[in-house]
Amino acid sequence: MDSGAKIAKLLQDIRASYWFLPTSLVLLSVLLALATLYVDRHMDDMPFSLPETFSNTQVDGARSLMSIISQSAFGVAGVMFSMTMVAVSFASGNFGPRLIGNFMRDRGNQLSLGTLIATFVFAVMVARAIQDPADAGGEDPIEAYVPHLSIMVSMGLMGVSVFTVIFFVHHIPETINVGNITADLGNKLVAAIKSLIEDDEKDEDKDHDWPERDPDTILYLGTSGYVQAFDKSLMTEISEKYDLLIYVVAPPGDFVSEETPALHIWGEKPDEETSGKLRGCFAIGHSRTEDQNLLFLVDELVEMSARALSPGVNDPFTAINCLNWMFAASLTAANYKSGLREDRSGRVRTGSLTFLDLLEQGFGNSRPYTETDALCDAHVHKLLSRMQKDLENEQDRETLRQFHSRLDSTPRNLRT
Repeated sequence: MDSGAKIAKLLQDIRASYWFLPTSLVLLSVLLALATLYVDRHMDDMPFSLPETFSNTQVDGARSLMSIISQSAFGVAGVMFSMTMVAVSFASGNFGPRLIGNFMRDRGNQLSLGTLIATFVFAVMVARAIQDPADAGGEDPIEAYVPHLSIMVSMGLMGVSVFTVIFFVHHIPETINVGNITADLGNKLVAAIKSLIEDDEKDEDKDHDWPERDPDTILYLGTSGYVQAFDKSLMTEISEKYDLLIYVVAPPGDFVSEETPALHIWGEKPDEETSGKLRGCFAIGHSRTEDQNLLFLVDELVEMSARALSPGVNDPFTAINCLNWMFAASLTAANYKSGLREDRSGRVRTGSLTFLDLLEQGFGNSRPYTETDALCDAHVHKLLSRMQKDLENEQDRETLRQFHSRLDSTPRNLRT
């Protein structure tokens, strides 16, 4: 039984890599070159013919054209890669190193680099197929051969590459615009909250009587790192099969060591095979990711606001922008459908994220920085007061009221 956590982690790694999409485009360009060259060699058998305008290219002209296309494409690809590294360096230094993954996952950067390199590879393969009788030397004479269709496709790829460069030059400044970065994080956070709420509502697992005693078995993962993915569906199947109740102590985003408890289990002690399957429901990595861990997105917004309010930067408006997205996410967590509530049902439970948790993680963790700036301090109170009016649930209003009161009453040297 394969774990979806391992597959999810593999997809995360591929998504965050800068090599997969360009490599795929290069392989496609190789296949395209082989296909067009085959058609060129069997043009007499094809039901179509090329216009005379595109079929009168001579050997020298064809080679020169392919040489120009290949050299230009590879040269521009090198410049594009350098620009990307500069943008990544700038963003990580100014907004936080944990944002590097967002740039690595950017499809625009990956497609731009892949398109230029694929054009280079295609042009090289076509140039290799061009034959000149003078190249035979003292050997048997050969006929001149110019793959006209392949050259047409090369010129088409060249046109695509030109527009790709135009797009890339526009795209790079957009990716390091602080407003776009915070908006991207904020929209991902809101979408993750909505998805989590919808998944909780779809859970049709019935309530179970959970014992109040200590767990019968404590399971350790036997490795160290961050939990990057978790396969709840597989764990639920295992719990139903062996009549177990399982509480996940280490949800995605938590750091575990070899001696850190990962699961508390009530029921008959699992054998080695079952324990291995339960451990297989976790995927461990070297760093936190935003997948299945929306608090990581909140931490990125907090980090951006903290850096913006540092003495060396002193940019309160960036911090205010981050606070606005925290406000949007918190309001979504409270008002969207049934809202984020503590999970009390099912055979498999995790440390459920609640509306209060989101407030603490966002506004609470950023408070030591925002209270030192008059603009940000006033904006925090404005947002919390506005949220008080916009909340639909009376329980959430009381939670926010207590949180706001505690935020103001806590001495500065005790705030975390």
